[in-house]
Amino acid sequence: MTGHVPVRLPDGLMLAVPAGLALNLGVGVLVTGQGTGALVAGAGYLIAAAIVVIGMKRHYLHDRIGSCNTVTLMRTALTTALLAPLVGGTSAGWAVALVATLSLAMDGLDGFLARRSGLVSDFGARFDMEVDAALALILALHVLAGTPVGLEVLVLGIMRYVFVAGALALRWMRRPLPVSMRRKTVCVIQLAALIALQVPQVPVDLSIWLARGASLALAWSFASDVLWLWRHR
Repeated sequence: MTGHVPVRLPDGLMLAVPAGLALNLGVGVLVTGQGTGALVAGAGYLIAAAIVVIGMKRHYLHDRIGSCNTVTLMRTALTTALLAPLVGGTSAGWAVALVATLSLAMDGLDGFLARRSGLVSDFGARFDMEVDAALALILALHVLAGTPVGLEVLVLGIMRYVFVAGALALRWMRRPLPVSMRRKTVCVIQLAALIALQVPQVPVDLSIWLARGASLALAWSFASDVLWLWRHR
């Protein structure tokens, strides 16, 4: 009778997780000035980190986490840290824009490091995508709660999750999509617009049109992907 062989976690993962928690709490307390909100953000990070650990155990094929996935985990820490001001009632503002800008600036670095270290993986690509989606959703909630921009901004936050729901319901939407520069460009536009909308000095009319323009670009990009999937079903 063959015994159960435990799946070994990648080297460095158990050091990277608490480092991310320290970053998360530090940003929540020192940058956004939150107390209770920072604890909620820390809990959010731990839930996300637990999902990452489980995912790596099941789907990650390399024996070490590498600097690439460590960067993405730190982006997770920064992203979930933005829950602190949202919970604390100080939505949007310069602190949120600063943290989000740092997270966006780190996007793409993980892919470069993965290629350089030979640690490219489907898991890493999905990890990066989901952090982008979470950042967009949290920023959209900040805009909705702390600026005059209306519900249309939620398009920028929920479109990824609507697509995932569609894929759960329709088998033909689960086909892998080809790499697309259009998709990457629109993602940057989406996040850059959401960051700009956090800044109090942006005029109200400009904020509304910026949200609408970025939402239209994102809707077009997702519609293009759905059309491609439909044609190749």
